[in-house]
Formats: sequence, C-alpha cells, structure tokens
Amino acid sequence: MNTLNTLQQKISNAKDLDFGDIISNSIDLFKKIWLKGFLVVLLIAVSTFVISLGFQLIGLAPGTLDFNNGFDIETITGFYSQNAIYSIPQTILIGTLTLAFLAAFYRICKQTEAGETGNDDYFYFFKKEYFSKVFMLGIIYGLIATITQLMFLIPYIYVLVPLSYFAVIFAFNPDFSETEIVKASFALGNKKWLITFGSMFVMGILGMLGMLACGIGVLFTISIIYLPMFLIYKDVIGFKDHSEIDQIGLGDDIDY
Repeated sequence: MNTLNTLQQKISNAKDLDFGDIISNSIDLFKKIWLKGFLVVLLIAVSTFVISLGFQLIGLAPGTLDFNNGFDIETITGFYSQNAIYSIPQTILIGTLTLAFLAAFYRICKQTEAGETGNDDYFYFFKKEYFSKVFMLGIIYGLIATITQLMFLIPYIYVLVPLSYFAVIFAFNPDFSETEIVKASFALGNKKWLITFGSMFVMGILGMLGMLACGIGVLFTISIIYLPMFLIYKDVIGFKDHSEIDQIGLGDDIDY
C-alpha cells in the first residue's frame, strides 16, 4: 500500500520521461480501450447534459454574452467573472461525476494492460465507501477551478495539469484522504507539468479528429486525452509495491 510520503518520494526522484514514448504508448493503449473510453465519455457527456439542463430549468444556468452595448473589455471580464461564480454548483456536480467516471476508467485501463479478466465497472466509485470522498474532491476541484478562472487565463491553464491527476491518484489510492490526494496530484502535476501539458495537447488534437466524422465521432476518439496521465502515473509511481531500493527512485531529480 502506498503512503503519501512514498508517493512524494517517488515523484521527487522520478526518472526522465520520454515525450515520444508517452505519445506512442497513449496511441497503443487507445487502440485497446477505445470502446471503453467511448462509454466513459458518453456517460460524462450525458451527465453533463442532464445537469446543465436541470440548472437551466431552475434558472441557474450561466448567462450569455451580450454585445448590444458594444464590444469592450469590461463587458467581457464582467461576464467571465460572473459566470465563473454562478457556475460553481454546476461545476462541482459535473466535476464530481467526471472524477468518479474517470477513476473507474483508469482502473479499467490498468486491468486491460495487465490482461486481467472481469467486468468493466464504470460505476465502481459510486459505491457508498467512495462517493463521499469523490464529492469532496469535486468540491475542491470546482473551487480551485473557479478561483483560478477569476485570475484569468494563465493560472487556470497551470492548475489544469495538477487537477487532471485527481482521478488517477484517487483511482489507485482510494484509501488516501482528500487532502492527501490533492497534495499528491499537485506534487506529480508540478513535477511533470511540461510533459503532461504537451502530451495532453497532442492527444487533444488527435482526439478532435473525430470531428471529421460528422462531429459525433469525437465521442469515440476524445478519451485518448486522458491516457497520458495514466501512463505518467504508471512510469513515475507504478501500481505495485516495490522494495525499499526501488522506492528511492530510478532517476535524477529532473523537473518538467
């Protein structure tokens, strides 16, 4: 069983990762799990639609940008800030469900890579013993995302990388507390920020190629954007307990 100190030590001493390997391994893994990824993306999309529709029906949906009085920066910043605040409840709910589905997806990815047999449980983290923790993580995720949005583009882009590790850290360390998951996610995200962002960007472009298939094809391809975090976690931390020698780290303390 991993502890937070063990994870932090492995992250601190993480070996040099090859960008090309992350890209090629993501593509190889996607070939194996594309249908499972499609189902996860479909579940997330349906959940997002239902939640958004519900907020619209009760009149709490974000507003639309109005340029009737002309185009100016003050109008844009006011709209942006107001929507970020009003969207907090919606962001928390969507974030909670997304984290639960993605954590289950990462478990399925591990099972697929290991050749393990068994049913693909997409609702694994909706169980009573996990969901309260997922909900708290959704609240933390929503608040961090909102605060950084209010600080505008650069801080928001930066925290997207650590936030993207919430699901994978939780998936393989469900015994961690919410605080420990957040600390581990930011430790890994900060340590491997550049390679994570770069691989997500490339995978995002590849994932959007599904738009060429009448738009709906993106549902079959966009799940590839979630795979770099899984592979980076696998290379830096791994899934099995190691000896004390292995826990010291395999490479120099190199930042990305």
